[in-house]
Amino acid sequence: MTRDLRGYGPTPPFADWPGKARVAVTFVVNFEEGAELSIADGDERNEKVYEVADEVVGRPDPCLESHFDYGTRIAYWRIAELFDRYGVKFTLSSCGRAIERSPEIAIDAAKRGHEIACHGWRWETHATMPIEQEREAIAKTVAVIERTTGTRPVGWHTRSAPSSNTRKLLIEAGGFLYDSDAYGDELPYFVEVEGKRHLVLPYAFDTNDMHFHQGFQRFALGGDFATYTTDAFDWLHDEGAKTPRLLPIGLHLRMVGRPGRMAGLKRILDHVTRPEAKAWCATRADVARHWIAKFGA
Repeated sequence: MTRDLRGYGPTPPFADWPGKARVAVTFVVNFEEGAELSIADGDERNEKVYEVADEVVGRPDPCLESHFDYGTRIAYWRIAELFDRYGVKFTLSSCGRAIERSPEIAIDAAKRGHEIACHGWRWETHATMPIEQEREAIAKTVAVIERTTGTRPVGWHTRSAPSSNTRKLLIEAGGFLYDSDAYGDELPYFVEVEGKRHLVLPYAFDTNDMHFHQGFQRFALGGDFATYTTDAFDWLHDEGAKTPRLLPIGLHLRMVGRPGRMAGLKRILDHVTRPEAKAWCATRADVARHWIAKFGA
């Protein structure tokens, strides 16, 4: 894999977002519940990243499991209803096994008009995954989304690091418009993979509710998340008079869906949907299609 440290440099392309928007805002709701590592599910270890700092080794962890269960039992429905109130569509970045275990979540999101994208089969890194295992994971994730929602997914995002084969396998699988396995820009860009142009929609870990969780905890209150994210929007909005940008906002069911954090999400939605805010709130697929139409496949 090669690195491009320059990117667009001082002359980024003019995104020309719909409605002359200065910022394209994409809300990414990560659906991972049921796909996390769990000894109770036959895995060799339990997932470590959740609300509690204690790690249970060598036996099932019902505390871990119930924290993840909250995402599908309570949080999804709360989040979906809030987005309905604002008429904003999100990308449900979904692990295949999460959909397999809770298909009603993906079915409901599709009915509400949200994009259902791929987030791996399990909630795990692909960095060292053997190529055949990764090929199977991609195929299984696509299949379960298509079977459950009736629509073939067009987007992919790996937890943490992809492998050196990930993009090649996405091209091989066909049907993908973009991946989000990059964090180094604020505009989409093309890369060449296997002799073909492939679109990358950068994601972000800073404007992301992951900072509520142990190991991070940079956001203590819902208002911390709202202030940081709306500050980011305002800065890009000012720049957007000359150079329109892309602002990804990352959400997780079991994280932002807690009642003490939802007010922060509501403040963000209030801010970016104000009449004076020149924002285009779109799914990742919407952004990909716009970019491809403007700058070519």
